Amino acid sequence: MGNYDEDTAFLGQKGPFFIILFFLLNGVYISTGLHSFYIVFVGASPSHHCRIADGNLSEEWMKASIPNEIVNGKLQPSQCWRYSLETVRKLSAQGYSPLEVNLTDITLETCVDGWSYSTEIYHSTIVSEWDLVCDSEWRVPFASSTLYMGYLLGSLVSGQLSDRFGRRKVFFMSLAAEALVILAQSFSNSWLLFCVLYFFVGTFQISVYITAFVLGNEVLSESLRVSFTSLGASLHYCFGYMLLPWMAFAVRDWRSLLRVLSGLTVVFIPLWWLIPESPRWLLSQGRVLESEAIVREAAKKNKVSAPEVIFIQSEVQEAASQNSKYSLLDVLWTRDIRKTTFLCLLLWIAINIGYFGLSLNTTNLSGDPFLNCFLSAVTEMPAYIVSLLLLKSCPRRPVLSAFLIIGGGFLLLLQLIPESQHTLALVLEMAGKFGLTISFTVVYIYTAELYPTVLRNLGMGLCSSAARIGSITAPYIIFLGKPALSCVSNHLHHSGLEKTPCVLSIRKGTFNKYLPYILMGSLTIASSIANMFLPETFRKVLPETLEQMQKCKR
Repeated sequence: MGNYDEDTAFLGQKGPFFIILFFLLNGVYISTGLHSFYIVFVGASPSHHCRIADGNLSEEWMKASIPNEIVNGKLQPSQCWRYSLETVRKLSAQGYSPLEVNLTDITLETCVDGWSYSTEIYHSTIVSEWDLVCDSEWRVPFASSTLYMGYLLGSLVSGQLSDRFGRRKVFFMSLAAEALVILAQSFSNSWLLFCVLYFFVGTFQISVYITAFVLGNEVLSESLRVSFTSLGASLHYCFGYMLLPWMAFAVRDWRSLLRVLSGLTVVFIPLWWLIPESPRWLLSQGRVLESEAIVREAAKKNKVSAPEVIFIQSEVQEAASQNSKYSLLDVLWTRDIRKTTFLCLLLWIAINIGYFGLSLNTTNLSGDPFLNCFLSAVTEMPAYIVSLLLLKSCPRRPVLSAFLIIGGGFLLLLQLIPESQHTLALVLEMAGKFGLTISFTVVYIYTAELYPTVLRNLGMGLCSSAARIGSITAPYIIFLGKPALSCVSNHLHHSGLEKTPCVLSIRKGTFNKYLPYILMGSLTIASSIANMFLPETFRKVLPETLEQMQKCKR
């Protein structure tokens, strides 16, 4: 209702009712931070090699049965090939040692007996349990993408459901469903079932995020509403993200980790009795008495007196009867709006590819995967604070372009760093994440300011849906950095005898570990150019109608 803030001004700005609700809603965002990236650990690939299922072979022959491969300039046991076990058995039975045999003459074969996995870092993951390696390695990024496919569905339906059934009902039903699906996921007996359930985890998780955001926007006072939408939700989400690697460090079995995460979500269900329905939504449905009851309860907690009549019945019913005359087609109908929408879609897709790509890549970095994930989360804390300060005092367009160039530039610099400089490479990647996180925050506010009130929800919904295309693509961008191997001969000499052991090497033209960074950096910088064609919105009145909407530059 247009006069809701005026009608409830007697409640004040920071009474106990608002403060308690502020922290309760922010607390829920900790769970969304915990759930967003657990695939980083659940889907991690431990060190592995072909299993040698023969107890009669000597330790020397078992080691020699695995050829070496060169990855990133380092020699290591092959993860996908072994020498023919039948031939190795014959040679061993004839009394030969590996040093007396020309290993290159032995036929290579795939890991027909499965793989042996290291348990040094991870006790169990979906990769080690279902052998998602070598020819099946593509299933890991696909599993990651199913979460974001669920985000796409949840983004499209959660708003409609909460408009029809209420914010509170959809919020808590989504929260309970998410906990149940994560628990069910921990009992998955196949990769396919895991992916199906992960899709629904994404659907319910984004529904929790959106409905909590809307609920806070509609129930909190104006001053706390600004803090909640600009910083509170983001920081608490980031806090949950920071907790995730420490939980994964303590619980290194993927099934147990999911059960712990599910249990932590259940903790928030009793908030049903503490978080009220949105009075604004009740008014939009013409349920004036229920809305007034909630406002009077808020007045009681804030220790203020409520007037006898808070909302005028006739005005509420008149406002509730007005239906929107606009549809999704209007976002693309005229040339100017179509230009703005197209440029915004490019920005949202590019930023989401970079942000989620870097977030999912932490276990592939050199060093401790748990620490890398923690640092990736910590990087977001100052980014959210800096973005809030910049949004208050700086124009949107140059700020967004600057941090898109900064984020993309640091990613492009990574290919120039020597292999030995792991710390410097990590610093550059975190700097890129910092720039992309600020861009992520700014583009959300900037887009909302570009669209007129009559199309703002539709425009934001379309951009949010396009962003899911970016996040669905991100795992495959990271997958492009995985090596493809082939066998080549490397002539060596040992004890006067010429030996030509088979060394697996990267096939030329099929692998560049910096390719994901080049793609993400290039897309980000290219999107900064597209951003320059959008109009500036800083310190300008928000457009209410299509006629007031600013035009793009030529």
